[in-house]
Amino acid sequence: MIRKTQWQYLERRPQSWRQQLYIKGRKLRAHTVWSDTIVNEMTPAEVAESKELPLTAVYEAIEYCETHQDILKKEAEEERCYLEERGVSLDRLITHRC
Repeated sequence: MIRKTQWQYLERRPQSWRQQLYIKGRKLRAHTVWSDTIVNEMTPAEVAESKELPLTAVYEAIEYCETHQDILKKEAEEERCYLEERGVSLDRLITHRC
């Protein structure tokens, strides 16, 4: 599959350890926008309103996350390991042990 590499509303954060993209000009990860549609069962329009984003930015974040699952999963796993190493218990949430 060919991945889209040019985004109107998304950008990398060079100072961040994360590879995933953020909404331009905001401290808001694309994953956060996308997860609101799933976890909070919000429509893209509701997410756009609650985060004060253009609706097209929400759709772009969703597209990015759906086509870059490997990056999101890798970062989630790294974060779980980081927290677990520091004694934070995530037993209910962990699907993979470090």
